Amino acid sequence: MKNLILFDNDLSTQFLPLTYTRPLCELRVGILTIREKWEKLLNCKPSYITQDYLSTKYPIIISDENYVVNGSVIPNKDIANRILSMNTGEVLLQDGEMIVAKLEEGQFELMMSDEENSNVAGVNYKETNVQKINHLWDIFSMNGKAIIDDFELLTFERVSQPIPEDVHVIGDPSKIFIEEGAEIEFCTMNTKGGPIYIGKNAVIMEGCFIRGPFALCDEAMLKMGAKIYGPTTVGPNSKVGGEVNNCVFYANCNKAHDGYLGNSVIGEWCNIGAGTNCSNLKNNYDEVKIWDYTKETLTGTGLQFCGLIMGDHSKCGINTMFNTGTVVGISANIFGGGFPKNFIPSFSWGGSDGFKTYELEKALESAKRVIARRGKEMDPLDKDIFERIFTFSHKYRTWEK
Repeated sequence: MKNLILFDNDLSTQFLPLTYTRPLCELRVGILTIREKWEKLLNCKPSYITQDYLSTKYPIIISDENYVVNGSVIPNKDIANRILSMNTGEVLLQDGEMIVAKLEEGQFELMMSDEENSNVAGVNYKETNVQKINHLWDIFSMNGKAIIDDFELLTFERVSQPIPEDVHVIGDPSKIFIEEGAEIEFCTMNTKGGPIYIGKNAVIMEGCFIRGPFALCDEAMLKMGAKIYGPTTVGPNSKVGGEVNNCVFYANCNKAHDGYLGNSVIGEWCNIGAGTNCSNLKNNYDEVKIWDYTKETLTGTGLQFCGLIMGDHSKCGINTMFNTGTVVGISANIFGGGFPKNFIPSFSWGGSDGFKTYELEKALESAKRVIARRGKEMDPLDKDIFERIFTFSHKYRTWEK
């Protein structure tokens, strides 16, 4: 069995607040996370090189022979085949950045200790264009192609469950794949823009309008009358309603009611209050800037359309309004009238009238209650991660100083 190790690189900070709680390879782009894509392509169970405080939950496993892969690379069949043909001690580079290395245990230990390793040789990789995520907004910007690629990977030589008779299909029905247990009521599916994937035990309630590329992952739900523009992904066990355009929802999210969300990424265990709307286009049509954790200031995205980036366990009350390019950290609670500022630090409590600190114990109790509603318990390791994030996100909560 191949021993695959997926490593965080310097880009990890670029993906805060989402990488506060997970390694780079656990980011979802398309139907699958990056790690899940590698599992499918190489038929293996990867381990991780990640931040110290995440390493207990995401441990590393070292073997006699190891494939060490950049966690920001979105895998495809060409890269997977090239990896399988590598020689021991070979390192594939692109533009000076390591894409993958095949290393014996001793070579791996030298690499981890930054010691010189004469038995390792770098090779420039020019056989194909390596697709990587480099910025937060790449998650939704690259989601369309990723859905198409994942659709092919997941459905190759498989037969879909039949499309229910009361579903109106516009375009090619073969671009719709329905897994076992899915429940689909009277709705419209348009595949002219890309495929539509419906996961196991997923539910599409009556009156939904869906344009591909679209993925509704396992156990997820579209509420009645939802209007979904692709490319959009609804992660496992999430519930989505209202109007959505080019968004990625991670697992266990709740945006069950009316309100608009576009060009956005919503982390795990988030709740979007009824009637919440997010601007994804500035009134002057100018480039959208968002908070950059590496520079600790706003930075240009090069995009005209960019909405909300929300970290895990954050929530907003009914009728919340978000400005274009808003970044919300971990476990924030936003409510009240008006537009809050476009960078909301982790463990913030408040809105446009100002913020105070969401005390750690209260935030943890809230998170436990949210998780319990889905019939689960909070992992003790997640509690430790919460505590670490609370400590080193202190510098962004300027009202505490």
